[in-house]
Amino acid sequence: MLIRKPSDLKSSEITPRGHYLSRRQMIASAAMAGLLPGALLADPLANVAKSTYTVEDAPTLLKDVTTYNNFYEFGLSKDDPSRNAPGRLKTRPWTIKVDGECNKPATLDIDQFIKDSHLEDRIYRHRCVEAWSMVIPWVGVPLADWLKRFEPTSKAKYVAFTTLNDPSQMPGLRSLSSFSWPYREGLRIDEAMNPLTLLAVGLYGETLLPQNGAPVRLVVPWKYGFKGIKSIVAISFVESQPRTLWNNAAPDEYGFYSNVNPTVDHPRWSQAKEHRIGEFGRRPTLMFNGYGDQVASLYSGMDLQRNF
Repeated sequence: MLIRKPSDLKSSEITPRGHYLSRRQMIASAAMAGLLPGALLADPLANVAKSTYTVEDAPTLLKDVTTYNNFYEFGLSKDDPSRNAPGRLKTRPWTIKVDGECNKPATLDIDQFIKDSHLEDRIYRHRCVEAWSMVIPWVGVPLADWLKRFEPTSKAKYVAFTTLNDPSQMPGLRSLSSFSWPYREGLRIDEAMNPLTLLAVGLYGETLLPQNGAPVRLVVPWKYGFKGIKSIVAISFVESQPRTLWNNAAPDEYGFYSNVNPTVDHPRWSQAKEHRIGEFGRRPTLMFNGYGDQVASLYSGMDLQRNF
């Protein structure tokens, strides 16, 4: 990963300019014609700082980022979220409750959160546990900057996250009733406070669409994508390691840490290589998804084969 000085590059200019400038017109026309029943036009985000975090990899096309998704609350197929989430998921009004081992618990409105945050572009690699990957230009705020305002106490060893749990908006909650909903995730406090960890409210310079986890989601680029919990409604500082949905459902397949590690295979497939969406063939997977210089020290002395 490269951490560069701010440049003039904004996320709206990452794709070929003609693709970006025409995307809103194309989506609107397609939606009116009934070709994209799940499409929504996103709003541009204001006051976004120029990118200081980037990678040299070419960003994945916007159409792939917004139509090839895992969001089981809206269906199991990759195109289900883009068809089912828009028009169902109501992202306003939206609040985030922050509580637990902290001195200043609060419940915050999402629009006030965005207004009070110093948003910035960050271009990160995204590696799914299913052995596919993307490169995504997110817009968000470093999680550490945001969490510090609540003054976590010395008892706060972990940070737990919870997704919206509303079957009237999320049809997958009924069809996948065997799962222990709501979707829950967690990080160790030092992982949450790492400068790379992001609370994202947008991508490609515009607000998140419902299928991508609107209105706010977690992005932890050195971990498998399912750690990036979507549509967050609650964040808690806790003393003990929190239970998470996938670790609870299949602990032998989905560890709590879920760091990208090409030497630890999933029980049903190899993690040594990945398919980058939009490319032919497969490329080698990088340890910690290429972010080892920034995060390897977090796991010094740990057995990464057992603590996967």
